[in-house]
Amino acid sequence: MNFRLGIDGGATKTEGILVDATGAVAARELAGGCNPNVAGPDGARAVVAGVIAALRAHAAARSPAATITHLHLYAAGNRSYWRETMAGLGGGAQVFTADDSHPVLELATDGAPGLVLHGGTGSFVAARAPDGSIHYAGGIGWRFGDPGSGYDLGRRAIGRGLLELQGWQPASAVGAAVRDHTGLGATGDAGAVTRWYYQHAEPNRQVAALAPALLALAGAGEPVAAGLVAASAGDLLDIALGVAARLFPGPPPAGLRVGLSGPILHHPAVHAALRARAPFQLHPVEGSPIEGVRRLLLRAA
Repeated sequence: MNFRLGIDGGATKTEGILVDATGAVAARELAGGCNPNVAGPDGARAVVAGVIAALRAHAAARSPAATITHLHLYAAGNRSYWRETMAGLGGGAQVFTADDSHPVLELATDGAPGLVLHGGTGSFVAARAPDGSIHYAGGIGWRFGDPGSGYDLGRRAIGRGLLELQGWQPASAVGAAVRDHTGLGATGDAGAVTRWYYQHAEPNRQVAALAPALLALAGAGEPVAAGLVAASAGDLLDIALGVAARLFPGPPPAGLRVGLSGPILHHPAVHAALRARAPFQLHPVEGSPIEGVRRLLLRAA
């Protein structure tokens, strides 16, 4: 029996599937994150190698003569690192590596020209041009951007909240949420709140953890929160508009598929803010990235 093996890997989890010749999923495996920027190069390789070994074992259990013909990895992290790493894990299969944006783009456009905007832990824009080439924009990480991501929403909320605590902006529910998150109570001033976020053992996670509160406030119509959410999502849309202008010059083609992926961009407040500015129709992307991996495996030559 011939099988195809696909993996979707990110900072928080690594999901693998074994697909038979009909496209049916024969086995699944789930492991921790494999982003080498988070897990480290050795840790990331160990996670992926473990998923591959487990799925190969599932194939062998079905048939001692089972063959893995294709092995696809769509993962966050340095592209060169993954190409070199996977070269030693192919075991005779046809190996293909690419960004973790590819499965999401597949779900959004079903192989046709179009774009997808993704906002979750991180953010990016991916596009398939009329000639079939794949393009990637943004996704540069929390230090340098990632508008529309959980971290960016939290960062903007904290920035506004600290200005409120300093007395330079009118008090709002956003400032209260920023202070409440620290547990410092009503006596927590700007200095104390700043120190709490900077000195926390997991500052990035704490910053991103403010995103749900900010989205809830925006969804309830709180104007400061709505403005922050619109600004963050708008910056991601600006990246998408630049990509679209280069790949699809002139007015957007009729029927151009543009998807919104990830829990943040699916939020009604974010969707409304994007829809108000976008020159093309936006549709929520349905399905998980691993389903996009399955479809890409089926389309592989």
